[in-house]
Amino acid sequence: MKSLDTDVLVVGAGPTGMLLAGDIAAAGLRVTLVERRPHGISNMTRAFGVHARTLEQLDARGLADELVSTGTPVTELRLFRRLTLDLDRLRTRFPYLLITPQYEVERLLERRAVTAGVDFRYGTELRGLSQDTDHAVAELTGPDGTPVTLRARYLVGTDGVRSAVRTALGLPFPGASVIRSIVLADVRLAEKPEGLLTVNGVGDAFAFVAPFGDGWYRVMGWDRTRQVPDSEPVDLDEVRAIARRALGSDYGMHDARWISRFHSDERQVPAYRVGRVFLAGDAAHVHSPAGGQGMNTGLQDAANLSWKLVAVLRGDAPDPEALLDSYQTERHPVGAMVLRSSGAIVRLAMAHGPLQRTVRALAARILAAVPAASAKALGMVSGLGISYGRNIRRVPDLELREGRLYELLREGEFVLIAPEGARPDPAPSPTSPARLIRATWTDPADRSTLLVRPDGYTF
Repeated sequence: MKSLDTDVLVVGAGPTGMLLAGDIAAAGLRVTLVERRPHGISNMTRAFGVHARTLEQLDARGLADELVSTGTPVTELRLFRRLTLDLDRLRTRFPYLLITPQYEVERLLERRAVTAGVDFRYGTELRGLSQDTDHAVAELTGPDGTPVTLRARYLVGTDGVRSAVRTALGLPFPGASVIRSIVLADVRLAEKPEGLLTVNGVGDAFAFVAPFGDGWYRVMGWDRTRQVPDSEPVDLDEVRAIARRALGSDYGMHDARWISRFHSDERQVPAYRVGRVFLAGDAAHVHSPAGGQGMNTGLQDAANLSWKLVAVLRGDAPDPEALLDSYQTERHPVGAMVLRSSGAIVRLAMAHGPLQRTVRALAARILAAVPAASAKALGMVSGLGISYGRNIRRVPDLELREGRLYELLREGEFVLIAPEGARPDPAPSPTSPARLIRATWTDPADRSTLLVRPDGYTF
C-alpha cells in the first residue's frame, strides 16, 4: 500500500473543489485533489449561470473577463410574466447574470489549479477516512485498484450530493425531495424568445429558456401530471410539450444535443466542519435549481474557506481554531438562506391553486412596486447582498492609487487601504503584517482605514 502526504486533500474536482485547491496551491502549499471520474470534463452539465458576486470572486483570481467572453450577459430576469428584475441596477463591474455552461467555469479553474501546482488524481475514490490530532487520513483506491493512504493536515469534501466524505463522517443530510421529474435539454431554437431569460409557471407546468450565446439554449421544464422516476426516458417531444404549456411556445426546438431527467432536493448538513475535515458545495447543501444559485454558493464556500486554511497552515492565525470555526459560522446561514430563497421561487412557480396564485401575484407586485424589496431580492440572488453579521460585509471593487481592489486581491492576501502618507498598523487579524498589501485611497480627503480580507469582505 502506497503512503503519501499533503497539506490539504480535496475530494471532488467540480468547480468548488478546483477553486479551493487552486487558492491553496497558489499560496505555496501542497494540495492533492482526487476525483473518482476519469479525467475529461463533460460539457453536459446542469449549472448554466454565474452571478455577480461569483464573477467578483473570479475577478479576484484573474478569470472573470475570460469567462465573460464565453457567455451571454443577461441584464433582466422576467418571472411569471408579471415581474422584471433589472440586474443592471447592481453596483458591480458585473451587473448581470452570465449565462455560460458549467464546463467553461471548470475549464478555467482547472487550468489555474494545474498552473498553481495542484496534484490531480483522477479515477481515485475515497474508501475510508479517519482523524488524529495532527492529520486526516484518507484511504483511497487508485485507477488501477491500488490502495493508497494519504495523510493531510486538512481534508475538504467537495464531492457533491452523494458525498463519500460526508458519509464517512457519519453526518446526516436532513431534508427532502422538493420536485421530481425535472427535464433538462440543450437545444437549438427556430424562434428567438422574447427575453434573454424566459421563465414562467402555469400551475401544473413551468419552464425556462436561457441562451448560451453560441446558438444553443438550455431548457428546463416540469410537468405536474407526469411524475416519473429519474430513470424514465425523456425525449424532445416531452420538453416541447412542457414549454408550450408553460411559456405558450416551444420556439421550434430541434437538434437536442443532450436531454436528462432529474429530481431536486432541499438538504443541508448540520456541521460544515468536523475536526480536520470540512464540507463545501453540494456536499454541504443542495437545493432547487431556481435562481441558479447552486454552483455559485459552492464557489463562494470555497472562497471563504481557502484563505482561512492558508492562514492556519502558514502559521499566520493567532487563534487557528476560531478562524476555522468561522467557516461554519459564516457559511452555514448562507446555505440555509439559499435553501429558503430557491425553495420559495420554485414553490411560486409551482403554484396551482387560487390561493397560491394570488400569493404569487402579490409577491410579484410587491417586488415591482417596492424598490427596497426588489433591491434586497437582487442582492440575495446575485450574492452581492450577503454579509457575515453586522460588521463583515462585501467590499465593492474600489479604484485605488495602486489599481482596482480586486486586481490587488489576486495576490491572495489582505489589503490594507489607508490615506496617502499613513502607515497604520492593522487591527488584530488572521494574517502576518509582513504579508499585507498596502493601498491608498484615490481621494486625499478620505482619512479612513479599511482592512479587506482575501475573499473581498471587511474584517
